[in-house]
Amino acid sequence: MPLSLTRRHLLRGLSLAPLTMNWTTPSLAAAPETWRMPDEGEPHRATWMSFGPSEKVWGRRLLKPARENLANIARTIAAFEPVHMLVREQEYDIAARLCGNRVQLEVQPVDDLWMRDTGPVFVRNAEGRWAGVDFNFNGWGGKQAHARDAEVAGYVTGATKAQPLATRLVLEGGGIEVDGQGTAIITESCVLNANRNPGLRKDACEAELKRLLGLSKIIWLPGIAGRDITDGHTDFYARFAAPGVVVAGLDEDPDSYDYAVTRRHLDILRQATDARGQRLRVEVLAGPETVREALETDEFAAGYINFYVCNGAVIGPQFGDARADANARALLRDLFPKREVVQIDIDAIAAGGGGIHCTTQQQPR
Repeated sequence: MPLSLTRRHLLRGLSLAPLTMNWTTPSLAAAPETWRMPDEGEPHRATWMSFGPSEKVWGRRLLKPARENLANIARTIAAFEPVHMLVREQEYDIAARLCGNRVQLEVQPVDDLWMRDTGPVFVRNAEGRWAGVDFNFNGWGGKQAHARDAEVAGYVTGATKAQPLATRLVLEGGGIEVDGQGTAIITESCVLNANRNPGLRKDACEAELKRLLGLSKIIWLPGIAGRDITDGHTDFYARFAAPGVVVAGLDEDPDSYDYAVTRRHLDILRQATDARGQRLRVEVLAGPETVREALETDEFAAGYINFYVCNGAVIGPQFGDARADANARALLRDLFPKREVVQIDIDAIAAGGGGIHCTTQQQPR
């Protein structure tokens, strides 16, 4: 039976942070500067990651393979561009042994490994100055302990000597997908969720996202709230391969909560236009029908959409389903003809409900 594109469920009852932010004004104050978030495929200076698996969150069974998978992702990317890996001081030696000498380790307290969500979103203004947007990570709506991860965006922004860029919006990088030319795809279930932005109106949200990211068109997908820890991040549903070209996930399991959701998303994307007024080319990428049983869990993220684009390469998962793995590889080669496509085993990361994209955050060049 086809596998659901499941993601991280509500993890182990960890502490829920109180949500105190309240939107009392109809819009957010505009800033005089205009910023732009580059497409992921534009050249990178580096990739940032976090050596953050802990037994408290991941459990004894997944801890060791999750660390090994994470290090393998870092080593794979490091063959194409520099990688900076945050690591707790007490785990420095473990990270050094697993990551090797091509990955630069930086001691910094962290709670988990999802740098896409905890790190800053880098943007650039017309004068060429870089800034790091801190989107006020709150543990995906208070679902997981996050006091250390809430400091990661500020740390990385400082380490890269970028300008800190503040906002009242609470969201995660995995909820944002842009083409670098003014178009974004964003899920309502995440960004407009009361566990992140209580009382926020869509028009106020759009105004702030347009200010921060240089957007002129936002394509809203409904997503689905409350089924996984992210409340339906965009980067498990739809990704830009180029301006005007979107690759979208399709869940083939009729018993999955994402079965109807992914079909609704495809309908929306096929009717949508981008910031230039052009219809999108939508390519469908279904998940595998089987995965290796050794690390299979109810939260196993069995999808290919969560790939990562780095300098000269696309890093994607393979799950042991020969036909589906080959189909994903062929489509990625077609979508990214000038890049090498590298598929790696990330079963432990997938068992924790995430993917390669979730573990990374690009620092553009």
